[in-house]
Amino acid sequence: MSLDTALNKAATTIPECVAAGYVDVSSGMLLAIKTVDSHPREVIDLVAAATADIFNGPNVSMIEKMFKRARGLSDDGHHYFQEIVVNSDNLIHVFLRGKRNPEYVAVFVCRRTANLGMALTKARIAMPDLEAAAG
Repeated sequence: MSLDTALNKAATTIPECVAAGYVDVSSGMLLAIKTVDSHPREVIDLVAAATADIFNGPNVSMIEKMFKRARGLSDDGHHYFQEIVVNSDNLIHVFLRGKRNPEYVAVFVCRRTANLGMALTKARIAMPDLEAAAG
């Protein structure tokens, strides 16, 4: 299954999903996107860059290093932040880091009226297919 097909499939199973994307946070590059509305390319590119900042930005990286140091762990590249949920005025943004490739993050945007628990559960269920399609 192609990444676009897997992303479309995921978006249709997640409640009230209006957009989905797959981002390489090491480069800030958008690998695939599915939206119900058209958006300017600049906005889409910024979403990919913002996703990279959320997971790999300097402050987040510093927090992860501090956690490791406080726990006496070596800095082996493991990331503590695996899932992030952002609630905005009208939308729920769910970000899930891949398990097979932790530099890939899926982004799902749902209407605020969606059941958050169901959206998160369905997003988690979709991850293995997305990861398999991304290779």
